[in-house]
Amino acid sequence: MNMRIGFGYDIHRLEAGRDLWLGGVRLPHHKGTLGHSDGDVLLHAICDALLGALSLGDIGVHFPDTSEEFRDIRSTVLLERTYRLIREKEYALVNLDTTVILEKPKIKDYIPQMKEILSYILQTGVSNISIKATTSEKLGFVGREKGVAACAVVLVQKV
Repeated sequence: MNMRIGFGYDIHRLEAGRDLWLGGVRLPHHKGTLGHSDGDVLLHAICDALLGALSLGDIGVHFPDTSEEFRDIRSTVLLERTYRLIREKEYALVNLDTTVILEKPKIKDYIPQMKEILSYILQTGVSNISIKATTSEKLGFVGREKGVAACAVVLVQKV
């Protein structure tokens, strides 16, 4: 059985007047992420984890922030395209474990919806997807509510 592990990390600055997208869900909040795309740090971390698992570079290689094609693009589209690359290499997701790091808003109530979106895109059951959230205990830029970060670990298997 050929299995591979990948790790991803992303971070974005929070700015007033922007939309806050996490896990494909638009969250009600007075600040949102600043980015070339919709700035969904969770989906970007997952993309990087998937790409890393198969040594395919990173999200910036496949979806450069210098390209107008990707300006304001939904990160769900980026994840769909990333997972298509994984499937073309004849791999499939076994499981996904993620952590979102932010002070506010609390995302607990949105996690089931995020898991549904991810399970659809990644063609797997929601039981194979873990989304956790934590704060940084008021430390650093995340603690000062100036940014949000996410980490993801994936296990993929040759099919």
